Amino acid sequence: MAEVIRMPKMSDTMTEGVIAAWNKKVGDVVKSGDILAEIETDKATMDMESYYDGTLLYIGVEKGQAVPVDAIMAVIGKPGEDYQSLINGNNKAATPSAEPAPVAETLTVVATPAVDTSNIKAKVVTMPLLSDTMTEGVIHTWLKKVGDKVKSGDILAEIETDKATMELEAYEDGTLLYIGVEAGQAAKINAVIAVIGEEGANYQALLSTATSVAAPVPAATPSVTEVAKVVTSTPIATSPTDTPLQASNNNGRILASPLAKKMAEEKGIKLTEVSGSGEGGRIIKSDVDNFTPKAQETSKATATTIAVAAGVESFEEIPLTQMRKAIARSLADSQSSAVDFQLTMEICMDKAIQAREVMNQASPVKISFNDLVLKACGVALKKHPNVNSSWREDHIRRNAHVHIGMAVAIAEGLVVPVIRFADTLPLSVLAATTKDLGGKAKNGKLQPKDWEGNTFTVSNLGMFGIESFTSIINNPKNESCILSVGGIKEIVAVKNGQFYATNVMKVTLTCDHRVVDGATGAAFLVTLKELLEEPYKLLV
Repeated sequence: MAEVIRMPKMSDTMTEGVIAAWNKKVGDVVKSGDILAEIETDKATMDMESYYDGTLLYIGVEKGQAVPVDAIMAVIGKPGEDYQSLINGNNKAATPSAEPAPVAETLTVVATPAVDTSNIKAKVVTMPLLSDTMTEGVIHTWLKKVGDKVKSGDILAEIETDKATMELEAYEDGTLLYIGVEAGQAAKINAVIAVIGEEGANYQALLSTATSVAAPVPAATPSVTEVAKVVTSTPIATSPTDTPLQASNNNGRILASPLAKKMAEEKGIKLTEVSGSGEGGRIIKSDVDNFTPKAQETSKATATTIAVAAGVESFEEIPLTQMRKAIARSLADSQSSAVDFQLTMEICMDKAIQAREVMNQASPVKISFNDLVLKACGVALKKHPNVNSSWREDHIRRNAHVHIGMAVAIAEGLVVPVIRFADTLPLSVLAATTKDLGGKAKNGKLQPKDWEGNTFTVSNLGMFGIESFTSIINNPKNESCILSVGGIKEIVAVKNGQFYATNVMKVTLTCDHRVVDGATGAAFLVTLKELLEEPYKLLV
C-alpha cells in the first residue's frame, strides 16, 4: 500500500520547512534509510530519511518551496499504484498539530457560483492605504450615515492610521447603501467598509462577490477607482517650476491630512502651493515639513544639480529565511510574555587572564574567555537554582540540571546550541564542546539534540569590541535569564590614592521578573564575579 510522506517537525520551534534539495525523483526506487530530501528548518539544513521501501510515485512540493509541518510532500508505493485518492483522503484528515495551511503556501480557491454584477449600479468602498506602513485603519468617525446622499469629493469618514487621523473621500455619486465597519472598529487594507450606489441596488450580491475574491489587490496597489480618481482630478505640472501637483478634487477642494492642515496654518503656508505626495495627491505632514516657498526656490539648473547630488533612492526586497522567521517569532513572543529587567556588573579579569595562560599550557584544547564565563555560569547556577528556573503559567520549574545555551552568530541569523551539564564539565572538555557546537552551527550541521533543553543562555559580543549590551531572553518557556557579555577592556583605576592598570569586563543579566527578583539576580552576579576574579574556585 502506498504511503504519504509528510513534512516532519525537526525542531521544537519549527512550523514549516523549505525543500533545499530533492535527492530522489519520481520513478526512483527508494529503500528505508535513503535520504529523500534536504530540509531547511529554522535551525539548520537537515536530511530527511525514508521509512518505507518502494517507488517514489509523487512529489508535491518543488525545491525552494515552503511546507507546513505535517503537510504532504510525497508518496511512496508500488509502480502504477493509484495514490490520488490517498492524497485527497489524507489532506482531509490533517492532524490538529499542523496549521491548516496549503502546501507550499499556495492559494486554494474554492469555486463559487458566478454572480453577474455588471448591472448593479453600486460601488464598494475599501479601506485605502494612507501611509507606507499602514496595515489596517480604524474608523474614527463616520460623517455620513446609511441613506445619505453622497457626491464625489464628500468626506465619508475619518480614518485613524498608524501615523495620523485622515479623511476618507468618496469617489462616487449616489446613496450610502451600506456601512460594514462601525466607528471604533478596525479594517484591513482593501477590506470593504461601505457601498455607494443607486437606491435599491442589490449591493448584497456585490458584497458576496467582493468577499469571495481569492486574491485581493495587494496593499501597495491602488484600486482601479483610486487610479481613475488620481488621473482625472490631479493636475499635472508641465515643468519643475510650474504649478505643483495639487491635492484637489473636482470641486477645487484641497485634500490634506488634519495634521498637515494644522501645521500649514501654524507656519503660515498656503496649501495651494504645496505638492501632495500622499494617496491621490493628498498633502501629508512630510510635504509641509519639506515645503520651500517659491521665492526661495533655486533655478531649474541648480535644482537639477542638487537632485543629482542627492542620489537615487533604491532598496532590495530580501525574502525571509526559515531561521529569520523563527528568530522574529521567538523574540516577539519573549517580549510579549516575559516581564524583564536588567542588572549590570563590572568584573576584574586580571587573574582570569593569568589563569587562562597557565591553563592553556596544559589543556589539549585552547580555553577561551567565553569558556571561562560559561563554566562560571554553570557553577553559579548550581548555587542559585532560582535563576536556573522558568515560568510555566501555573507554576515555576526549578531545574536541578544546568544546560547553558551559547548564542552563535551565523550568516543566516542566530542559533543557540546547548552545553549540557555545563557545571560538571572540566574546562578542557567544555572548551572542546563549545568548539564542536560552534563549528556545527556555522556549517549548518546542528541536530535537534544540539539546541534543545537550555535552562540559561550566554550571549558574548566581546570579540566585536562591544563594551556592554542587553539581550532578549532566548526562550521564556525554558529559561528566565540571559547573560550579555562585553569585551575585556584595559582601564586605569585608583586604589589607596594610587593609579594602576587593570582589565575589566561588563556583564548584564536580563531577568524575567515573574521568576527572578532583583536581589536574586544580583546574588547570582556576585557569585559569578567571585568565580571569575578568583578562577581557581572553578577547579574545586
